[in-house]
Amino acid sequence: MSSRIYGSKWNKARLTFLQHHPLCVMCRQQGRLTAATVVDHIVPHKLKDAMNTRHSAAIKAAQRLFWDKKNWQSLCASHHNSTKQRIEKRGQDIGCDANGYPLDAHSHWHQ
Repeated sequence: MSSRIYGSKWNKARLTFLQHHPLCVMCRQQGRLTAATVVDHIVPHKLKDAMNTRHSAAIKAAQRLFWDKKNWQSLCASHHNSTKQRIEKRGQDIGCDANGYPLDAHSHWHQ
């Protein structure tokens, strides 16, 4: 298997997904309408890490997650490059919805 993950097949799937889901989901949660330019994997697929292990079961699981459209979301570049990265590092949602409530479902405001 090639070490290249994002190729022409991904680019075609990405463009099709953005045509059907043209708005940034994080901006919409904040009550704003912003064009999405990135297809983000909600749960990180870690395909490159799996490929480095050369463990076939790990690679297959990562590939399934990579191509699972239920694991995709449309984001603007700003949210993908900043907010989403912080969410992945912290392990919790950051920010508020249009009503001012925290997006993190585990926040004390939702109890």
